[in-house]
Amino acid sequence: MQKQLNFSKFISILLSVLVFVITPFFHAPVQAQSGICQAEFQSVALPLTELGSQEYTRMDGQATGFSGGLYPNGKNTRPAAHEKLGIAAAKSIQALDQTGKPDSRRGKIVMISIGMSNANYEFETFLQNAHSDEDINPHLVLINGALPGQTSDRWVDPAAPAWLALSETLTRYEVAPPQVQVAWIKETQTGAGDFPAKARAVEADLKAIVHNLFAAYPNIKIVYFSSRIYSYTYFHGLSPEPNAYETGFSVKWLIEKQINGDPTLNNDPVHGEVTAPFLSWGPYLWADGENARADGLQWLPEDLTNDCTHPSASGRQKVAGMLLTFLKTDTTSLPWFLKNPPVQDKLYLPLISTATVTPPELTPVPIPSRAFQFVATLTPGIVLSTPIPETSGGFLSQWWLVLSAWIQRFLGQR
Repeated sequence: MQKQLNFSKFISILLSVLVFVITPFFHAPVQAQSGICQAEFQSVALPLTELGSQEYTRMDGQATGFSGGLYPNGKNTRPAAHEKLGIAAAKSIQALDQTGKPDSRRGKIVMISIGMSNANYEFETFLQNAHSDEDINPHLVLINGALPGQTSDRWVDPAAPAWLALSETLTRYEVAPPQVQVAWIKETQTGAGDFPAKARAVEADLKAIVHNLFAAYPNIKIVYFSSRIYSYTYFHGLSPEPNAYETGFSVKWLIEKQINGDPTLNNDPVHGEVTAPFLSWGPYLWADGENARADGLQWLPEDLTNDCTHPSASGRQKVAGMLLTFLKTDTTSLPWFLKNPPVQDKLYLPLISTATVTPPELTPVPIPSRAFQFVATLTPGIVLSTPIPETSGGFLSQWWLVLSAWIQRFLGQR
């Protein structure tokens, strides 16, 4: 009987990993000898930050009846009551020991990322940038929990391999669930789909992820969201437009539900049982390709790899820069992210500088830091000693390592 159970567990793990491996091959990438996107630009829409109260019209001419703005009523700033809750949550974040008790000497504040391959690459670059920033709180531990292939639907089950991998990563780096207090989520589902149905499905996944975070990490206080970057694929492909753009509505709708008093997302003890952490936009990453946003942000073909979906080194740097700027300036992150937070009354708008930055050389292994600790991971339960190149062979090698690791771990537990 025990052997049958072990065999069933092995088959379950094997099938899960095989799904991770074969899914990308159902979405053929745009081929390019140069290694960067070669597709032609098509205008999709105004960014949510500029759409405001105007109606969103899909690029195929469909009138949707939905308006923009990151927050209700076409606004890009949090409503006053929600802002107050966010600041209170931020001020409650403090260095904790592994049991969740305050420890101002050796305690840690853990921030994790949740997402798919894009989020994994971008958060890795964010770690590189943060590593050299002396302003960051020395108690802060940044952990890259985003994983290639782990789209929003694969985080819905709290027992899914992605959550197991994250748990193992926390253990490996000697941090415990009670120390996790902040998360950054960037997610999508693969493929095209109708609006608003596809965006609603992503919203439902995000809500499930929030509840999973709340259940797994008892002291989680704040969850930031970012939606997709621009894609140079349209209506077909791995994560095409306009669906990439429309993940912004998924985030917007979820946050608005908390603002409007959804009891299943309540963060205000005045209104009853707290059922979710504080939800907020992080940096808004989308711009209409070559059409510059008000702050100058563009997504050019060279910012994407040859599949026209994943960010290149310059694209990763754009996202990483926006995330670091957000965390160093937003009212809900200042109290815990910076070593010496200034007194600031202004609310950060998720825009970026137009200055160009030379992307740093990337590496997936942990890098010690005097200022703070962080972790970068590429695969479940594995920290690779050398980077894997972004070629078809490298991709297969990466997933073979994942498969091997799962099998080895299973055999080791028998």
